[in-house]
Amino acid sequence: MGASAHADEGRVALSIFKGGWVIGGSGGSGTLTFQGRRYPLSIGGLSYGLVFGGSKADLTGRVSNIRSPRDVAGIYGAAGAGAAIGVGARAIVLRNEKGAVLELSGRQVGLIADLDLSGLAIGLK
Repeated sequence: MGASAHADEGRVALSIFKGGWVIGGSGGSGTLTFQGRRYPLSIGGLSYGLVFGGSKADLTGRVSNIRSPRDVAGIYGAAGAGAAIGVGARAIVLRNEKGAVLELSGRQVGLIADLDLSGLAIGLK
């Protein structure tokens, strides 16, 4: 089999704005760097549960188990809970329905408590 049959990985940089009261929303943009090329990303999503406040997160990391940039697009979910108050570090692992795995870390600024990290939608622009 050729190299294209094997899963590869890339780097991502995301800026996500999140806010809400009970029902929350998120949006933002980012960049995927994959096999020497850069691809613009769009970010959106909704969450329901314990959500209040607002925040901005600048996250970077890697995306693994992809064969093409299209594999990054999809709805991501994660188990567990996260919370940040003020300026703090953030780390998260997310997976989409195609099996792409995002491992992200970075800083979050603002006041938000969020027990539902699922529902993040990433698309190629």
